[in-house]
Amino acid sequence: MILYYYVYFCRVSKLNFLLKYVKYRFKSGNEHNIHSPYLFRFYLDVITDENPFYIYNDIESIRSKLLMTDMEITIEDHGAGSKVNSSNKRKIKDVAKNTVKAPKYGQLLFRLVNHFKPNSILELGTSLGISTLYLAGSNKKMKVTTVEGCPSTSKVAQINFDKIGFENIELINDNFDHFLPNYLSKTNQLDFVFFDGNHQKEATINYFNWCVEKAHNKTIFVFDDIHWSEGMTAAWEEIKMHPKITSTVDLFFVGIVFFNSDLSKEDFVLRF
Repeated sequence: MILYYYVYFCRVSKLNFLLKYVKYRFKSGNEHNIHSPYLFRFYLDVITDENPFYIYNDIESIRSKLLMTDMEITIEDHGAGSKVNSSNKRKIKDVAKNTVKAPKYGQLLFRLVNHFKPNSILELGTSLGISTLYLAGSNKKMKVTTVEGCPSTSKVAQINFDKIGFENIELINDNFDHFLPNYLSKTNQLDFVFFDGNHQKEATINYFNWCVEKAHNKTIFVFDDIHWSEGMTAAWEEIKMHPKITSTVDLFFVGIVFFNSDLSKEDFVLRF
């Protein structure tokens, strides 16, 4: 986790980001600050659950190999870009170190899917495929559609999917702005969406607004890097105000959105 936080400190103004994180730590609560029985159990059973699942080791072995891969690939960045490396030529091990979700957050994605059991998942931003593997790992019959704009990283991700033997993943190499309207026009509803691609305010809000039309009572939206920049924080604040949303959970690096009409309109900042 120390390495993960260090990478984030390099992405933004170190002092500004550190102050944000310190503020979050002071503001964040735990199960004793949750009045909703539903979210109380959710916090204990999903967010803070540390029980290991066998698939964790298989996925982390893929990560370990990526972190030792010196092969260089050409990056086509369709989003906010990297604050660590501005070059479009990057070693796979550097991409794995700087942009792939840390085990703690990948395993949270696994637990979310394992708990809510969506019929299908949409992931916007595949990168090297580690988060996708965590999303797909709990149910081999559940379809995961993941979209990546960069051809080179898409190829590496597909190799990783093939290595681990997951056949429930459909990887699409496309720009989100082109893909989403076509995909949503053929989709009746969205069960689970992980937004982890274009980390810019306008794009994030646009993708949310497109997807929210297909949300239903049991839909879960997860947003990555909600405090990655001032723009992403502003996007998160705007998203929280949408009338269709009932409750939200801010874990600093990740934001979780609920549409369950049985929940009260509340926004939680919880320690993770």
